[in-house]
Amino acid sequence: MKIEKLTENKIRVIINAEDLKNNNLDYNTIMEKPIESQKLFLEMLLKAEKEVGFYTEGCKLLVEAFSSSDGYFVFTITKYIEKIANSPRKLKVTAKKKTTNLNTQSTTSIYKFSTFEEFCDFCININHLQKINFKQLAKNISLYLYNDTYYLILANINAKYESLSIFYSTIAEFASLASHSETFKTKLFEHGKALMKRNAIELGIKYFVN
Repeated sequence: MKIEKLTENKIRVIINAEDLKNNNLDYNTIMEKPIESQKLFLEMLLKAEKEVGFYTEGCKLLVEAFSSSDGYFVFTITKYIEKIANSPRKLKVTAKKKTTNLNTQSTTSIYKFSTFEEFCDFCININHLQKINFKQLAKNISLYLYNDTYYLILANINAKYESLSIFYSTIAEFASLASHSETFKTKLFEHGKALMKRNAIELGIKYFVN
């Protein structure tokens, strides 16, 4: 189990299928019977308190779940603060399934950010994932501006890269998938404004992450 603090009110928990098996759980049980999953959630929260200082007493929690094809389960936990004086901790969990349209075999993925600040926020968070090697992830990663929208283009993606699903789950927190189309990529190249033609994420981390 790996804990990552995204903001003061949000964390990401990455576990594998063996972790679920040890708790007699599977993805469907988590989505359909959240009460039976509370032991696992409590373990997540206790670990999060100890490792990253994520305290949830008196808070309502939203849990979003994402499963990848390589056996990883990613939970994004967001807290909504409700200060209740002298009340014991109550775990209030709403499980929400996160759907994606990922084509993990595609060699091109294009993500769109509404603002440049969203791209910078993504760079800040992806920088915490030390295991992500962007040169192994894709041959080139570029950033283009088109119709007041920022597009991150991943070209010649390595579909066998071991951390690909972790990267996808991370970027999904900040951007939406625009296309896998080579035609759309060409359109951006021809009509968009190139902000970073190569190594966009690494440059974003270098210049915009404190």
